Amino acid sequence: MNYQQAWQFLDQLQFFKIKLGLDSMNRFLERLGNPQHSLRCLHIAGTNGKGSVAAALHALLTAAGYKTGLYTSPHLSSVRERFKIGDAHIGKEDFARLLGHIEAVLDGGQITYFECTTVLAFLWFAEQQVDFVVLETGMGGRLDATNVITPLVSVITNVSMDHEQYLGTTLAAIAGEKAGIIKPGVPVVSAVADDESGRVIRETCAWRKAPLHLFGRDFSGTGAGNDRWQYDGLDGLHLAALPMPLHGAHQISNCSLALATVQLLQRQGWPVSDEQIRSGLAQVRWPCRLEYFRTAEGQQFLLDGAHNPAGAAVLAQTLRSSFPRRRLLLVWGAMADKDIRTTLREVAPLADLIILTKAAESERAASPEQLEAVLSAALWEKARHAASVPAALAQARALAAPDDLICISGSLYLVGAARQLLLGGLTDAEE
Repeated sequence: MNYQQAWQFLDQLQFFKIKLGLDSMNRFLERLGNPQHSLRCLHIAGTNGKGSVAAALHALLTAAGYKTGLYTSPHLSSVRERFKIGDAHIGKEDFARLLGHIEAVLDGGQITYFECTTVLAFLWFAEQQVDFVVLETGMGGRLDATNVITPLVSVITNVSMDHEQYLGTTLAAIAGEKAGIIKPGVPVVSAVADDESGRVIRETCAWRKAPLHLFGRDFSGTGAGNDRWQYDGLDGLHLAALPMPLHGAHQISNCSLALATVQLLQRQGWPVSDEQIRSGLAQVRWPCRLEYFRTAEGQQFLLDGAHNPAGAAVLAQTLRSSFPRRRLLLVWGAMADKDIRTTLREVAPLADLIILTKAAESERAASPEQLEAVLSAALWEKARHAASVPAALAQARALAAPDDLICISGSLYLVGAARQLLLGGLTDAEE
């Protein structure tokens, strides 16, 4: 199987619908020799922030000299972005070879896209004999394809409303799905709120005798200005003037979760020095999550995949606090099965011009007309339509003055496509 055949094989698996459950995953991994059993995993679930925590953990452990694998989803422009060791994404040769092996063992059987990428991650990380794997769940936790491991530490960032059609229509129900990654006796790090979701996480930890370490109770982080912050951690650790390369005040809690996880690894015999922590934090990168940059032409962009109400609220707060006097051009596209009313109405009132487009060439993508229908009548005169992401981007760039901010958001599909056009891909030349 060559590279083109490999990604075509994987792409065809998208026709199999989302399937929550672990039986088929466990059976297939058994046929492959259970590569996941040889891995030391750090398992991360949560509604928002889990990718940022994963990126921070990966950078911290890599800076400490550990060979660290990172598995995240979704990708922005290439599926190979989901698999990383150190600074390198999986190469085309390994990608094709391992997918060929998966197809051969599958022998005509069915597997979902996410199950396949998860299996590929386990195979590659085991083959490369990594020290750690930072493993992000795809959706939920209890029945997520990644939940076939027993980690060294479980992380649950937070719980808010998202994926209700799969995870439940209440905070408690969704928290119950996230809590599914909690294993007996395995320590848990979390930033859940003191609400129904927090109650579920606390009760699950108590039932499974999993020590719980809560942000704001057992450890904390606070801003110190000038992109610096301080961490007051477990075991009396205090670190001041830490670098914060990620944008947004919420990243303090995300980085604090990563540091608390590192501290729990230290308790288990995996040392990380204070200097390595500083170095690792300075190297954290997580594209399209409140990512700000200027192009060579001097235009300013803020890219953020805010696809649920909590994410949209963070984006709106960041626009108010960090870009309060900028003329704002908002490019927005979303998937129709998301809460498009709440998310768009959170951010749209801040915009001087709103360009609505399809987030992706998919039946799931909401049309510009569907998006405009959820806007209040007062915002209709600000709204324009664009037939595609390139068209929306071209329209925004043509209308933006040098000091304006172009914010692209609503879906990671949209911001990933826009980033590819503006900055190129994260991996080498693609299919």
